[in-house]
Order: sequence, then C-alpha cells, then structure tokens
Amino acid sequence: MSPFLLTRTLPEDATGAALRADVLHGLTRAPKALPPKWFYDARGSALFEEITTLPEYYPTRAEREILVARAAEIAGITGAHTLIELGSGSSEKTRHLIDAMASLHTYVPVDVSESALTGAANTLLAHRPGLDVHALIADFTRGLALPGTPGPRLVAFLGGTLGNLLPAERAAFLSSVRGLLSPGDALLLGTDLVKDESVLVSAYDDATGVTASFNKNVLSVMNRELEADFDPDTFDHVAVWDRDHEWIEMRLRSTAAQTVKIPALGLAVDFAAGEEMRTEVSAKFRKEGVKAELAAQGLDLTHWWTDERGRFALSLSTPV
Repeated sequence: MSPFLLTRTLPEDATGAALRADVLHGLTRAPKALPPKWFYDARGSALFEEITTLPEYYPTRAEREILVARAAEIAGITGAHTLIELGSGSSEKTRHLIDAMASLHTYVPVDVSESALTGAANTLLAHRPGLDVHALIADFTRGLALPGTPGPRLVAFLGGTLGNLLPAERAAFLSSVRGLLSPGDALLLGTDLVKDESVLVSAYDDATGVTASFNKNVLSVMNRELEADFDPDTFDHVAVWDRDHEWIEMRLRSTAAQTVKIPALGLAVDFAAGEEMRTEVSAKFRKEGVKAELAAQGLDLTHWWTDERGRFALSLSTPV
C-alpha cells in the first residue's frame, strides 16, 4: 500500500480563530446569522451522515445515481491524471469516479478535518493500491495553493455545497477555482435543482427530527468551544423556502426572550421571543443560472447530467 502525504495549509488555531470571528460578527448583526460550516464537529458530521440516509433527503442519492451512471463518461471526456476534490469529507461518493478513472495517478482531497482526510485516504489506498494521495488540510473558501500534480486535472466540488454560499461568495469561489485551472483541466460541479417547495422543505425538516438535531448542534459547538450557555431546548428548528432567492433557509427560533453569555468573546447576546437566527442557506439552481455563473468567472459549461427524476445535476466546465 502506498503511503499518502498530508499537508496542513491552515495554521493550527485557524479553525478556532475563524469560529470566534464568525460568531462575533454573526451574533452582533441584525438579523443574526452563522455560516453552516460550524455544524460539522464529530457529532454534526455523524448527524449529517444520518440525514443522507433519510427518505426525505434526496440529494445524496440523486448525485450518487448520476456518478454511477456517468463516471466512465466523465473519465473519458476529461482523461484526468489528477483528481482534486474540494470538501472531500469521507470521499465515499468519489470512489465511483475514481474507479472509472483508469488514467488516474493522483488524488488530492481537500478538507478542514484531518481525521476525515486520514480515514478517507486509508480506505482509498486499501481499495486502490498504488494511487498517489496528497491530502490537504485547508479551507477551500479562503484561497488554495495546490501541490504540483500531473495534468490534465479534474477539480470536483460535489454534494451541492456550492448552494451554501451566498451569490457574492459563489462568484469569489468560482473565480478562485478558475485560477487553479490550466488548459485541459475541468471542473465537475454538483448542484441541487429547483423543484416543488414541499419536497425541498421536507428534505430540510424531516419527520424524525434528525435535521433539527443537526441544526441545533451549532449551539453545542459554541457551548463547548466558546464557553457559551445556549440551551438548545429553548430554540426550535425552522426550514423555509425563499421563493425570491430560490433557496432554503435553515434557522433557529428562540422560544423565549433570553440572554446568552459567550465568555470566550466577552459577549452577551439578547434574543427576543420568536427571533430567528439563520444557520444555513441552501440555494437551488436552474441550468441557465449555473451556466451564467460559471461564464461570469471564465468557465464554459460543456456537459450537464441529471438523475432520472431531474432533481440534481452534475456539470462539467472548462476554462475559457
């Protein structure tokens, strides 16, 4: 089995510093808001894995369906020798792609979690000995320096995570990805599609309450990391469809007037009864919108695949 390289491009305290900055900014603004990346400690990641198995939550199954059906076609079109996966997590879905890429020499998973990267690399190397794996502990939303790897390269950003970024953030992200690509390289992008409101809301507000627990986990993260005294029982999970922006918003609604203390920040935060704090945006897309956003950043959408029910899309684009 080949060893794998693990490179840290984040300073040791980068995660803690980013959490403190995001909480200070997000809880002192109106309306209050936090970025969704703070759901994902060990418990939050486990809860999200459970969410992906729920009958209401279709995106993971729909994307996997496309990958299984189209991996060989994607491999043939790109001829990639290097696969770079942003926000790789467990790399579970990516194995369908890796299996189909006969010419693949190097896999570069990028994630903020060292444990996720190590687990995924060991699993992949057991499955495909001889593959060069160069894992990066990095935050891909803050600019990225990639190791030198053989081209052509395929950058994959799966799971619909693009939708968690606000429009200006999406533009900045796609611009940074375009800056990584050389002629002959390509971007494989996963996007959840606009569909019936009831289907969308159910996917983010399941009957068994797993998504509610996942949403409230951000409160537990702040309690543990910032010595805060949030009581999760005094917040309700809310999921709503914003028709104007065509995105789902997850929020936490305070059930009573309360003041939460966050000693690590020297902060006391007042919540009115019924006040909502946004914890996630999950934008849904249409093909023409994806094509326009890519084009604005110098990327040409060349291929578009959906699952049989038209719920989710994978697109391939190349630098102009």
